[in-house]
Amino acid sequence: MYKFDYLIVGSGLFGATFAYKAKQANKKCLVIDKRDHIGGNIYCENRHGINVHKYGAHIFHTSNKKVWDFVNGIVEFNRYTNSPIANYKGQLFNLPFNMNTFYQMWGVTTPAEAIDKINTQRKEMLDKISLSETKEPANLEEQAISLIGVDLYEKLIKGYTEKQWGRKCTELPSFIIKRLPVRFVYDNNYFSDKYQGIPIGGYNKLIEGLLKDVEVITNTDFFENREYWEQIAEKIVFTGKIDEFYNYQFGKLEYRTVYFEEEELDCSNYQGNAVVNYTDKDIPYTRVIEHKHFEMFGEDVDRCKKTIISKEYSIEWNENLEPYYPINDFKNNELHQKYKSLSDKESRVIFGGRLAEYKYYDMAPIIEKVLNMDID
Repeated sequence: MYKFDYLIVGSGLFGATFAYKAKQANKKCLVIDKRDHIGGNIYCENRHGINVHKYGAHIFHTSNKKVWDFVNGIVEFNRYTNSPIANYKGQLFNLPFNMNTFYQMWGVTTPAEAIDKINTQRKEMLDKISLSETKEPANLEEQAISLIGVDLYEKLIKGYTEKQWGRKCTELPSFIIKRLPVRFVYDNNYFSDKYQGIPIGGYNKLIEGLLKDVEVITNTDFFENREYWEQIAEKIVFTGKIDEFYNYQFGKLEYRTVYFEEEELDCSNYQGNAVVNYTDKDIPYTRVIEHKHFEMFGEDVDRCKKTIISKEYSIEWNENLEPYYPINDFKNNELHQKYKSLSDKESRVIFGGRLAEYKYYDMAPIIEKVLNMDID
């Protein structure tokens, strides 16, 4: 006889949503997490009334009304719209690439002028590398220039991307940037989804709502007492690294990771925006997050006389760091497929989330995936 129906390893968004749905199905769950808090990477720390995104900026966005209604049924979301700014050597540009960006870069004011400028630069690139119109770009650099031209690539893509991935753009696969938003309208909204926002009161409110009345134990590492945890529940939901689950028997998967330098400042408004990307390669960090702008708008910004910023640095991952971004190149995808072939044979273990599936996820698709699962 098992004590629980499900042992859920990890209290991030996948694990918490699964626990919520299992609870609705009258299943008894235990959630364990090796960190000293719940919520995984969407955990927030409140200081001076500001919810600091401790593991990087998270903006919820979706076009799925079922998902939007679900999360708002747990906690109400605000009206935050993601409109980042790019800083290149002191010059400021709107993101994503839209008519505001094109005007700031070239002084053009109509879509026809912007398209003509991009097409001219694209043709020059094709001629330079002797690439035919029908041949697929060989790397990220060629893909980016074909989408937005040389000037935007050189100033707003190249330095940022090489800092982010620690590799030259000519060494990165083209698919990384294929979904780059390029719009010939004056619209600084980064996402095209119908719904977006931040939970009022921070993401902790969402996780706490999902895990309400569910037993949770923090500061608990599954692998330190694996034999015990594997015997406590009929089934296991595992959200950690899939290669670690299988004792790295085929080798270790690779990741990029980030670390943050936080500063508490005695001013009410440091940069006027939640997210500013620094695209110059000589600036070591990739972006600066000013957390209060996720939830404070208008006069509320100035009422809070403190502000907190995080400078974000992208580095190579090692065992002492938190894995963030799977490196989905050929070598790692091939290695992951070996582990997935083992996981597909499991009858008691469900693998879910970015580490268990070795796949980058936005938040909404994680919730959508769990909502569509059959929990028996």
